[in-house]
Amino acid sequence: MGRRMSGQLRGSQIITSYGPGSLLDLPYDSAIVSGLDGWGSPSKLPRIIEPRLERKLQLIAGLRTRPALHAPPPAPDLPWMKGASISARRFPEWYLSQPVDQGSGSSRVRERRLLHRKRLDSDLKFDNQRVVPIRFVKACPSGHIADVPWQWFVHGSDDNCNRPLWFVERGDGDLGEIRVRCECGKSRTLSDALDIEKRALGKCFGDRPWLGGDAQREECDLPARLLTRTASNAYFAQPVSVLSLPNRGSAVTKVVAELWDFLSIVDDPDGLRHEKKRPQIASALSPFDDDEVLAAIEAHRKGGDDERPVKLVELDAILASDDGYGDDQPVDPNFHCRRLPDAAWRSSSVSDPIAAVYQLHRLREVLALVGFTRFEAKTPNILGEYETDVERAALAIDPTWFPAVENRGEGIFIEIRPEAIRKWIARSGVQDRLKGLLSGHQAWEQDRNTTRDFPQGPYILLHTLSHLIIQSLSLTCGYPTSSIRERVYADLAGGRFGLLLYTASPDSEGTLGGLVQQARHIEQHLVQALRMGALCSNDPICSYHDPDASLEQRWLHGAACHGCSLLSETCCEMRNEYLDRALVVPVLGRRDAAFFGDFG
Repeated sequence: MGRRMSGQLRGSQIITSYGPGSLLDLPYDSAIVSGLDGWGSPSKLPRIIEPRLERKLQLIAGLRTRPALHAPPPAPDLPWMKGASISARRFPEWYLSQPVDQGSGSSRVRERRLLHRKRLDSDLKFDNQRVVPIRFVKACPSGHIADVPWQWFVHGSDDNCNRPLWFVERGDGDLGEIRVRCECGKSRTLSDALDIEKRALGKCFGDRPWLGGDAQREECDLPARLLTRTASNAYFAQPVSVLSLPNRGSAVTKVVAELWDFLSIVDDPDGLRHEKKRPQIASALSPFDDDEVLAAIEAHRKGGDDERPVKLVELDAILASDDGYGDDQPVDPNFHCRRLPDAAWRSSSVSDPIAAVYQLHRLREVLALVGFTRFEAKTPNILGEYETDVERAALAIDPTWFPAVENRGEGIFIEIRPEAIRKWIARSGVQDRLKGLLSGHQAWEQDRNTTRDFPQGPYILLHTLSHLIIQSLSLTCGYPTSSIRERVYADLAGGRFGLLLYTASPDSEGTLGGLVQQARHIEQHLVQALRMGALCSNDPICSYHDPDASLEQRWLHGAACHGCSLLSETCCEMRNEYLDRALVVPVLGRRDAAFFGDFG
């Protein structure tokens, strides 16, 4: 009806903020981004190839076949040229007329007529005056969303009154000062809709307007909750990302797969030697040493790299990199990693807990959107995987592909000595601090009525250290803090630990070289990070913060705030949660839990 809405978004915004089901606030209207069925034919969209990510999405979405990955429609080269586009649907369908003010100052009352779209003309006007979409809708954490049944909200289910409704606002616009009034005299304050126990908005009926009129409602027993459509909790994307890795060991993997009928019973070197007594087995495996073969057998038994957690596969590839300076072999544009010789960066004992530093001269990250939630974000676990019971809203009625973007860049990987982690975690001061963090985590679960795995001490340590080093790097590497991102690796079962600090963009190269060269100066950055972490501008309030007795409900933070450890959410893989400077460096009031002691 009427005017055609149009606008532009970056491809990365589609994956992280404005994917299917997200709400757009336009100058004269509002809309909900359509599902993938409204994006046109996927054959006209750029294809992105990343088999490991395709398999992950297949498992997450429960599909029978591997889905394809396609980039969002690119913008036309010239403004007047037509191109593929993403459609959006008008939502909500209730509007407010221009206000009528009564009184003045603190006693001022603003009344607006509440109107359904069917009462408006083609230009979204009422009595020749422009209307605005109402900012309140109803939704549930599973992603379902719908218009508030305003008549039912005011009158209840037993009243069939259909007389005009008015939005009455007093004071500063607090929900307790907003009433929905019917011309019949009945009214109700909007703050009643916030009380879930009252079920003032009824139950959720599983509406999915982003999928169009053909989408059936899903079964949902959750109570409907009031949602401000422009609020930050109206849409939480669930992206899945992987680093493109070289196909190391492809030859031995192929041979093992061909000989699996014989090698499936092999689980140790003796078993392999027994099978190699067969001439055909010995001949096929002759190009490879026993360790390679046993590793390939174990990987095949677990289902290969496609079945293993995202970060464990990436950790294998990084730690398998050779020593060098980056120009000793032809550069792989997707993944070129070299371990920097110790003599090039180590000069003092402050770096003793660091086992090695790796330069990722080239990396390729592929990021795909698999679903979304509302009200509460669902994040991957510390291995980069979503839990199997995580609920999410679907992007299409029957998805066969998912939107994705590829970013290229550079990075630094810092490997931490596992023995240093083991000695640190065994200290009584550390155990006491972790008990407090665990209690805060449990208080958060109780308040949110949800469950989430506690990430454990090594992850919180590395996560906080990552944030502190990012701030130091941004001062010298040429990239702003918001452009440097993290991937924290805490393989608790395998005893491997590290953190990857990288920058990536959709550019064809995606790198300026400034970040990767800072690997040679990692000791200076470490010292600078520890100094910044030792004293916060909000100390002693920040350092004395107790997560399990948090009046301000900061249950997932220890000694951490915007003055020291919190970064832009574009940097952080855990939404700025699970941070504690006290685990990294001695702080005011807590000096017995630090991983680093005297740092000069």
